[in-house]
Amino acid sequence: MKVLLLKDPKEDDDRGQDPYIRELGLYGLEATLIPVLSFEFLSLPSFSEKLSHPEGYGGLIFTSPRAVEAVKLCLEKANKTEAWETSLKEKWNSKSVYVVGNATASLVSKIGLDPEGENCGNAEKLAEYICSRESSALPLLFPCGNLKRETLPRMLKDKGVPMESITVYQTIPHPGIQGNLNSYYSQQGIPASITFFSPSGLSYSLKHIQELSGDSIDQIKPDLTDALLQLWRKGRALGVPGPVLTTPQCHFLAGASGPVT
Repeated sequence: MKVLLLKDPKEDDDRGQDPYIRELGLYGLEATLIPVLSFEFLSLPSFSEKLSHPEGYGGLIFTSPRAVEAVKLCLEKANKTEAWETSLKEKWNSKSVYVVGNATASLVSKIGLDPEGENCGNAEKLAEYICSRESSALPLLFPCGNLKRETLPRMLKDKGVPMESITVYQTIPHPGIQGNLNSYYSQQGIPASITFFSPSGLSYSLKHIQELSGDSIDQIKPDLTDALLQLWRKGRALGVPGPVLTTPQCHFLAGASGPVT
């Protein structure tokens, strides 16, 4: 049975294979990955300047791998890698570096910082963790994307924990969405299931999928995207998986396993 996963491939550090491909294969499912999101980095000079002055902040907050990538880009573009290794890294490590998720924590560790809070699971739990620990009058520096959820900033503000956010990347459609989907459908046919991993991925790809699937999903209404997005956001707010839509020949699953992008 063929299944389509609308996400970037991610190699397992130990086995060199995307964990979804590996696990689905154990159940006899032939999975294909197609990336639907891309990212543009923003405000890097401003972010680089802030990273150069850890004395002005109480710590860092990372809730996505892209925010950590922005740190690496700042260091490379501003020729600050040596300064990072000799002094800046140590100064930031004297403060708290909060993260959501093991993937983000792993990247934070790779740039030499000591993450904490990765086991909180989501932004709300991390906010509770931060509020239980923070007493600094200095703001926490929060590099984030243009689609960040407001849960964490709002909770910190309500508890009087100062925070300074800076948008360092924005989510855009992957330039190869249509071509990759056309290629998949022409070679593999209509998959038995399609999994979406973010609201943006759903918005960017569903129209192409509807066009390619034709009568196989003729029960899907034109306003499906809005309906699914509303269900998705409601599910995430309640801490439950995203919506599932069944059609005559194709099963659509909107998973809630990743950050909102």
